[in-house]
Amino acid sequence: MAAKPSAASETRVMDHNDAYRAMLDAAALRYAERAGHLSPSQRAAEAEELARLALPFVHVLARRYRERGEPVEDLQQSGSLGLMLAIARFDPGRGSFSAYLAATVLGELKRHFRDRTWGVHVPRQLQELSQEVRQCAATLRQRLAREPSEAELAREMGASVVDVRQARQSSLGYRPASYDAPLRGRDDSSVTLADQMGKPDAQLETVDERVTLQRLLAQLPPRERQILTLRFYGNKTQSEIAQRYGISQMHVSRLLTQTLSWLRVAMLTDEPPAWRGYQPGGWPPALRLRGQLRDGVLRLRVEGEVDHDTAGQLRHTLLESVGRVAARRLEVDLSRVPLIDAAGVAALLAGYEASRAAGWTYRILGSPPLVARVLRLSGLAPLMRD
Repeated sequence: MAAKPSAASETRVMDHNDAYRAMLDAAALRYAERAGHLSPSQRAAEAEELARLALPFVHVLARRYRERGEPVEDLQQSGSLGLMLAIARFDPGRGSFSAYLAATVLGELKRHFRDRTWGVHVPRQLQELSQEVRQCAATLRQRLAREPSEAELAREMGASVVDVRQARQSSLGYRPASYDAPLRGRDDSSVTLADQMGKPDAQLETVDERVTLQRLLAQLPPRERQILTLRFYGNKTQSEIAQRYGISQMHVSRLLTQTLSWLRVAMLTDEPPAWRGYQPGGWPPALRLRGQLRDGVLRLRVEGEVDHDTAGQLRHTLLESVGRVAARRLEVDLSRVPLIDAAGVAALLAGYEASRAAGWTYRILGSPPLVARVLRLSGLAPLMRD
């Protein structure tokens, strides 16, 4: 492209518009008549000469939009693109070159504002309508000496109120505010618009569940509730919790499983099962004890875990059996006991002491590997029999 024209040349265009346009039309006509007989290099040289001649006119058109917030250089560049298109597409049979050039350049300038200056993509129809609404609002503002309403704008434009409202809303996308821009009027310049925007509250969707869980936790015994708190809020290990309560780690694991299982069922039912611990018919099932007397031998079969909650039931049954049943030997079958803790061991020892006092023989039968290990560590190995 040729060198940038001086301000004086642009002023001459404004002062001698008709003469300048006539000269431009004549030059374009000569170029169009000769273009078909020139070599590519000659045609490019003459096109550049015509562009140099027309460039002041293009800059005058571009400067009409200098108050729209865009750099003049960008507007002139878009206008120059329209100039090259006009030279390449000019047909003398359809009118003067200056008129065609003005229409092409203005079209490129409007395209520039439509495609490059809007911060948010808005359909072309709404862009044009928002411009019409803005111009109409300025006219009515002068006439009414106040801000016109949407109904007045719609009546003046012959459009619907909905269209006017959409056009006004879409115009906000021309220069959208940046989330990272500092808020005006604040002493602290580090406060941005993003800091004032609300965010999705992930906790809002769990309000119902939290309220239900809070109500269910209130139904738990203090110990089970405290164990849950220590495990999931205090980040304590099962071993640390067991040491605090003087029970085994396996017992803590069983209590956690029991409590969480009950909460899971209670959360999914309209009528949650009442928490009654290891009582018959409660939650979870109680320890099951079955006695059989044959030939002076009382065999007591134990089913279930023997821990802090069920050991009392086993102890009571052993003592009652020794005092009331006519037998010479007591056998405790633990083949269906998956777990036993210190309280269970104490119950077995109480049964042994009562049997010895009554002159009975006392044996522990069928202990699973884990239970057998606990009994051996507790010193009950002499009472065990496979």
